[in-house]
Amino acid sequence: MRNYRGNKIGVINYGEYKTSKKEFEAYRWCIKNNIIIWPETKLGIEWKIEIKINNKVHKSPEAYKAVEVWKKMYEYYLYYYNKYENKI
Repeated sequence: MRNYRGNKIGVINYGEYKTSKKEFEAYRWCIKNNIIIWPETKLGIEWKIEIKINNKVHKSPEAYKAVEVWKKMYEYYLYYYNKYENKI
């Protein structure tokens, strides 16, 4: 999956990452249960992870490079899936 954001002049390359079946399952479960996680950047060099749970947004303290951010994002999806799947 190649990901971009912006118009033709200011395109930001998100990098590439291929999800595993388990990561995709966690992603779908989280979205259905109002846990939304996305990469956010202002300059396109370093990325933070933002996590929205029931309309409260939290930002990761660490910054990540383009490809690393996708791996970390799905780690968060797996974390919340494993933590809450049988409790919601």
